[in-house]
Formats: sequence, structure tokens, C-alpha cells
Amino acid sequence: MKAVLFEKFREKPKLVTVEDPTPDPHGVVLRVAATGVCRSDWHGWMGHDGDITLPHVPGHELAGVIEAVGKDVTRWRVGDKVTVPFICGCGSCSECNAGHQQVCLHQEQPGFTHWGSFAEYVAIHQADLNLVALPESMEFATAASLGCRFATSFRAVIDQGKVSAGQWVAVHGCGGVGLSAVMIAAAAGANVIGVDLSPAKLDLARALGAVAVIDGREADVPEAIRDITRGGAHVSLDALGHPTTMNNSILCLRPRGKHIQVGLMLGEHAAPAVPMSRIVGQEIELLGSHGMQAHRYGAMLDMITSGKLDPARLVGDRIALADAPAALMAMDRFQSIGATVITRF
Repeated sequence: MKAVLFEKFREKPKLVTVEDPTPDPHGVVLRVAATGVCRSDWHGWMGHDGDITLPHVPGHELAGVIEAVGKDVTRWRVGDKVTVPFICGCGSCSECNAGHQQVCLHQEQPGFTHWGSFAEYVAIHQADLNLVALPESMEFATAASLGCRFATSFRAVIDQGKVSAGQWVAVHGCGGVGLSAVMIAAAAGANVIGVDLSPAKLDLARALGAVAVIDGREADVPEAIRDITRGGAHVSLDALGHPTTMNNSILCLRPRGKHIQVGLMLGEHAAPAVPMSRIVGQEIELLGSHGMQAHRYGAMLDMITSGKLDPARLVGDRIALADAPAALMAMDRFQSIGATVITRF
């Protein structure tokens, strides 16, 4: 099969030909129909993820069709149209048994713990636990964005943030995760404020339901949010993963507000300072949010098929597998509006 592979961190990946994967007894092999290019893939290429063993094929936001099925798989058949959470549970640890596969103690992640979806085929483990059936009407490019950015935002807003109608929600960073969060929070009835440095992304945030937007280049972001909300946001998300956006998110909250850290803080930003006196004095709640379990996809897919959510609007550039190395290396310097998706193999 064709695949994008890198042999050293921070060196240009190459399009190569490697052996096709075979399914484990409990796994499947998918023919990849679409896969997103995500900032998490960039972190992996930079060497920020200790799970990666070189040489490596990245890619974790994927959708495709089952090509081969392991002998112990009972729920799936060749030809099924599926996606998968970017965190796959083991099915036997205490967290998996409690239904919390997103924090599985032995989690596996395609594109990190094993070769991923920047390839024509990808192996998925524990298929009966981790695969998600897709509506036949859903385009593969849209489905690929669900596994990381959109599903992560859904859990952050709905399950962790518990956002409800009438609340003020601030979203810091209007990339793929942030724009997903804007759409989902607006669908839940919240008053959403989008924050970014790009006017084009702020325009899209408005189009997706934000009632106000803030250009971070031109404003004191926490003060501006407190003014708009008359006291501060009820829930605020750092959808980028940077000390500045994290602190702005915490500082824009009203007393007893809730900060959700969605963006990864890795490399030189792995241990940022936080405004602890404000957190303690105003009883600010800090929560992480890391993916979403396969069994929760049904709620999200129901909102999509009913028309309340439209992740297709978040698909940006569609590129070929051969273009993936350049797109991956540019993730920290430039991100297109919406999710860049590999759709041609």
C-alpha cells in the first residue's frame, strides 16, 4: 500500500510503498476513504508523543470501509462503512468497564501507538468496542472529521461542560476543534463568543452560530468577554492549546465558572503556569477533555442526521495523500479555514 512515513522526527515525511496491514483476531483493516490532517499529527511528527516508535505512519482522524475482519470480531462485516474514535479502548481495564474508553488505562491510538491512516489501509484493534457505524448518507470527508475534532468538541461541550440554553460560552481558538465547539454550543442554546486572530475564522464562527467574536490582536480578551457577558462566561474552552489561550479562558470566567482544556499542551508548553489565586478565590472549575467514547457517538450522530449539527460545513481543503507531508509540516505555521482532509489516495 501507499503510505506517508517519517523515519526521524522533524524530518520531511515521504510517500512510500509498505506492506498492507493484516487484522488482529479482535481487529479489522479499513480501506481509508478520508483522513484529516490534525495538529495532533504535527505534535507526533515533532516528537512530542512518547508512544510513537520510528519509522512511523501518522493519521488518526479517519473514515473508511472494512476490508478484512479478524476471526474474533462479531459485530462487523467486510464492506461496513465506519469511523473510529482517535482513542481506542482495550475493553478490559477498570475505565473501559465503567464506559470511559477515552481514558482507557491501556489505550491505543492509530497514528500514535501504531501506524495510522495516512495510508491506503489502516488496522484497528478491538473492533467490536471501538468502531462506529456511519450513516450511509454521510460523506467520508465529513465522517473523517468526527473522530478527533468534532467528537472531542462534542464531549467537551456537552459531557464535560454540560452547556445549557442561555449560558455564555467562550471558545478560544477557531480552528477545527474551536469551530466545532461553536456549532455544538450554539445548537445547545448557548450564547457563544468566538476568539481568534484570523478575521476569516471569526466570520465563519459567526456563520456557525457565535453571537459575538473577538479579534485577539485588538482586544484584552478576558476583559472583552466579561464586558459582553456582563460578568464573565459560564463555560470557556481553550481549543488551541497555548498558555495565552489557556489563561485567557480561565480569566474570562465568572465566579464558579468552568474552564475546559481541549487543546493539547505539549513540548515547551507542557507545564504552563495557571492563575491559581483566581481559581481558588472564585472557585473556578478546571476540566480536561480527551476524545469521546464510541458508545457516545449515537447522540452526536442523531443531532447530525436531524440537521441540528452540520459538520460538513467544517471541511476545508481536500488534498491528495502525496500532499500530506507538506500539509503536516505546515500545521504550526498555517492552518486553513476548516479541517484539511486527505480524500485522494
